Amino acid sequence: MAGHTLLSMTLEQVAPRLAALGNVTRLEIYRILVRAGRSGLLVSGVQDKLQVPASTLSHHLRKLVEVGLVTQEREGTSLICRADIAVMEASFARFTKECCADEQAAQTSNSDPCC
Repeated sequence: MAGHTLLSMTLEQVAPRLAALGNVTRLEIYRILVRAGRSGLLVSGVQDKLQVPASTLSHHLRKLVEVGLVTQEREGTSLICRADIAVMEASFARFTKECCADEQAAQTSNSDPCC
């Protein structure tokens, strides 16, 4: 995904990502992958940390890949999963960019902004 596309992410693009993270198992998988950083984790490593059946993990990973939060790369017989940090940052940037925008517009010049 190109940088300019990420910066102009629409709510329609963000909504499915947030919906996917609305499932506790997927949220935990994503947290594990975010913590793993750029090197990612083998699917078996995620399974070891999460202690769920392979079929359950596969189902949830497929959804995270489908919405663009996770990428997968095959290396020989291994499948490495990585959180797409740029997509994560862009998804939440829509909200942080607008944090307290209405409040700040109503503030006097003597008030400190909330963000």
